[in-house]
Amino acid sequence: MRRTTRYEVEEANSLWQIYKTVPFWKVVRNFVVIQTARYTPFLPVKNWLYKTFLGMEVGNKTAVALMVMMDTMFPEKIKIGENSVIGYNTTILAHEYLIKEYRLGDVNIGNNVLIGANSTILPGVEIGDGAIVSAATLVHKDVPAGAFVGGNPMRIIRTKEELEGSIQADTEQVGNHAPQEKR
Repeated sequence: MRRTTRYEVEEANSLWQIYKTVPFWKVVRNFVVIQTARYTPFLPVKNWLYKTFLGMEVGNKTAVALMVMMDTMFPEKIKIGENSVIGYNTTILAHEYLIKEYRLGDVNIGNNVLIGANSTILPGVEIGDGAIVSAATLVHKDVPAGAFVGGNPMRIIRTKEELEGSIQADTEQVGNHAPQEKR
């Protein structure tokens, strides 16, 4: 399950009460910074914007592609490790506004993670080091370190051990079929 904290609301749906849960000017500032970063082609500038103005943790050499949409309400709940790639038009959410409640949860993306384009990451999930998330995946639960996942809903396609085994098998197969040297 995802690690989220639930907050019940009364009266209208929780999104209608948004500015009771997050300050209006914080949302405005975050929106401007996120929209600027979405169109910025300079990775170091983009990461600086996220860290300086949004309070996000972004590791060294992490590449956030164009059009990535970070959580506008609670971006400070997003942590991305070192040397990771977040693909084009991915959405990373740290909140969910529902009818009778809203939920908040940290998103932790490890080191050396690849997130494919057009994926959505829901609040309260952890993506382990070295994981690969296929394009257009709905990440609704934790991703084990080194796993290859994909789909909507997400499923594990290969575990780290299966990936390492197939790489070893491929290497052995190539070694057995290597061309012979001419004498």
